[in-house]
Amino acid sequence: MLQSTVKSLKVTYNDVRENGTFTNGDTLNGQVHLEVTKDCKVESLFVKFKAKAEVLWSERHYKHTFTYYDKRKYFSLKHDFIQNGDATDDQQLNQNEKTYSDLLVPGSHVFPFTFQVPLQEIPSSFTGSVGEVVYLIETKLNRSMRFRTKDTIKIPFVAKVAPNTLAQLMMTPQHDSKDKTMHVFSSGTVAMDFKIEKSGVFQGEDLQVSGCIQNNSSREIKPKYCIYSKHSFFARGKRKLDTKDLLKEVGETVPPSASVTVRKIITIPPDLKPSILNCEILKVEYRLRVYLDVKYSSDPEIKFPITILPAFQASAALAPSMPLTSTGLEFTSHGYQNPPPLDAFSPQQPFDPPPPYEGHGMYPSLMDSSVSKQ
Repeated sequence: MLQSTVKSLKVTYNDVRENGTFTNGDTLNGQVHLEVTKDCKVESLFVKFKAKAEVLWSERHYKHTFTYYDKRKYFSLKHDFIQNGDATDDQQLNQNEKTYSDLLVPGSHVFPFTFQVPLQEIPSSFTGSVGEVVYLIETKLNRSMRFRTKDTIKIPFVAKVAPNTLAQLMMTPQHDSKDKTMHVFSSGTVAMDFKIEKSGVFQGEDLQVSGCIQNNSSREIKPKYCIYSKHSFFARGKRKLDTKDLLKEVGETVPPSASVTVRKIITIPPDLKPSILNCEILKVEYRLRVYLDVKYSSDPEIKFPITILPAFQASAALAPSMPLTSTGLEFTSHGYQNPPPLDAFSPQQPFDPPPPYEGHGMYPSLMDSSVSKQ
């Protein structure tokens, strides 16, 4: 049996922080490891750093199956180690000054590379039921009259939130109220009035929920709290929605004919994925649902949209110009030679937001109160 000339081809990278993630502006250093068993003539050897989002799902309607697909490409940065032929359309930035022979001798060869994560507005890494956002490092080895050899590795990326957006989320409280008249097996009314202190919360942070419950019914009630996720995928004018309960809490019982003030601290799981609101074909959103558990009756509820923020930006929110608590509602590539500042974060291409939920055919509208998780 003939021994293969190329024994192995592998791409690796070096972590820049303890949790292994990268963010905008980080420098990504890595190596391509190539081992050959005999003299090897190389046509081209390169490494790419690229990012894309894709959604794909199928639906069965009567006797027909419809496939929905869409894709967005954010960037593709390329570094050539060995190249014999025409250059491609990919961006080639700050090529390493070291040159390599296209004839490799037997043994192990290491090709170092460096890329800078673009400063443009791009979504965090994400994997959902029918869609994903991926950041990849891919290396390919081409030889004449031989099959192409390649290796790919995913890079975990968490997008930075622009400082002005971060400040706005920290200073925007939310407030809502709801009342309900009891029927059938109970009588009277119940009313709830709740607020949260801000609209953005960091991974692992405590979120304070406070409110007032007026129980003028004939039954005891319990306040309950639920954080759930909403994953929306868009393609060909359609929307696919996935929801999932992530965390549930129960408050103290409120007896009949009582009025109480309640307060609840909800700890956001540190491994909860950050919100994604800047991708045209998918969204990752979260809601806090506060509701009153009333036996033999539909539960009155309030829903607050919350934005989950990356934990590594929490220190930025503590700056004097960016207070964590708010006042207001009183409750009764290789990189760029001259990169823009990190607070720019403006898309390099015009950004088209996802189509309105109401315009997606067979999927429920956000205004449809019959859908419990909307």
